[in-house]
Amino acid sequence: QVQLVESGGGLVQAGGSLRLSCAASGSIASISAMGWSRQAPGKQRELVATIESGVSANYADAVKGRFTISRDNDKNTVALQMNSLKPEDTAVYYCNAKVVAITSRGYSYLEVWGQGTLVTVSS
Repeated sequence: QVQLVESGGGLVQAGGSLRLSCAASGSIASISAMGWSRQAPGKQRELVATIESGVSANYADAVKGRFTISRDNDKNTVALQMNSLKPEDTAVYYCNAKVVAITSRGYSYLEVWGQGTLVTVSS
């Protein structure tokens, strides 16, 4: 079984910064992509940023230039540095990973999600 645990959410004033972290644990053979999505109240979940194992990153237009995603392949962690935060960045942020898990039957390909961490940006 593979789990993702996020940390680092909280309340910040507009213009401030927060850093989110996510750690994957369990029977993991490898992780290809890791990323962050968010869901604001009353809105659909949207992709914020993704990063492949080869450190190629992609960002939603709304966060380009303000957010930076990074990962540590040895520790199976991914982080999201969020700068110049805006009230519209308020949302629950979810970490996800595409994992090759080790099972009793061999390998399983999974997409795993964390429980989410709330980011609130006040104006």
